[in-house]
Amino acid sequence: MPTVIAIVSQKGGSGKTTLAVNLATRAAQAKHESCVIDTDPQATAAAWGDWRGDFLPVVVTAPPARLGRTIESATNNGVEFIVIDTPPHADAAAREAIKAADLVLIPTKPRAFDLHALEPIADLVGFAKKPAFVVLNSVPSGATLLTEEARVAATEMGLDVCPVMLGDRAAFHRSSAKGETASETAPDSKAAHEIETLWKWLRKTLKKAKK
Repeated sequence: MPTVIAIVSQKGGSGKTTLAVNLATRAAQAKHESCVIDTDPQATAAAWGDWRGDFLPVVVTAPPARLGRTIESATNNGVEFIVIDTPPHADAAAREAIKAADLVLIPTKPRAFDLHALEPIADLVGFAKKPAFVVLNSVPSGATLLTEEARVAATEMGLDVCPVMLGDRAAFHRSSAKGETASETAPDSKAAHEIETLWKWLRKTLKKAKK
């Protein structure tokens, strides 16, 4: 069975798609057959896949009701690592993605309105009893107090916080517009380093989760 990561957030602009394509591409670089399943009607990940062309990861679109079938089809085609990109403001899509996942990542900017949007996701992952981690994203440089307050807020909701943060990096935005990732367009950048660190943490965490 493939490893399935769900990336969920009720807030638009939290960085779900950027996180999804960067992790799926890193999995491909580690020689895993990888796939992004885009359940967002806006199909941002699918557009990135079109720009990318015939390179892994494969990007497929699927409505939430077809998610199980889509994962089954990907599995039958030898896919080993699946990342589910979900739409904002959609409990049903988030619920289906969480149900299918081995692990859930919840990207959020460290701001009050974004953190408030964690509450419904906290309820969903708590009900599903799936390992889930908040990933602080688009963190401004030097925002130590802001990030600490965000960690406390997430923890008070009963959520674990990923120790790896992603900064507000131009390399993420520039690479996405080309159908690429930060590690491909700017391998020595802070953005590429953060994704590498996140990938290593994710592999260790998945091993623990699957025991």
